[in-house]
Amino acid sequence: MGLTYYGYPKCGTCRKAKKWLEEKEFQFNEVNIAENPPTEEELRNIIGLSGLELKKFFNTSGMKYRELNLKEKLPTMSDDEKISLLASDGMLIKRPIIASAEKATVGFKEEQFQDVWGS
Repeated sequence: MGLTYYGYPKCGTCRKAKKWLEEKEFQFNEVNIAENPPTEEELRNIIGLSGLELKKFFNTSGMKYRELNLKEKLPTMSDDEKISLLASDGMLIKRPIIASAEKATVGFKEEQFQDVWGS
């Protein structure tokens, strides 16, 4: 299974997720989400595979989120505008994202990883 890991090297949660994948001996393509954020098309695909709402993909605790006052702006934006915004800056995206051709997860909770990727 070809996995893509979108993470940020300085993010503790990303490091935990990466360590989990390595301990389970997953092969994955590592992408620095700050340097190479997913494209709009990739984001649409990942969002669809995850089964999550679009708002779950925003890094609401990030400085960039607060700087742009997105808490106020997001409710009035269209999904296309939100996806375009996410694709424009990887620091706006909640991380890590792990994606395969069949499924995707956002963030890291060990139980969730075990459920989705453990089999």
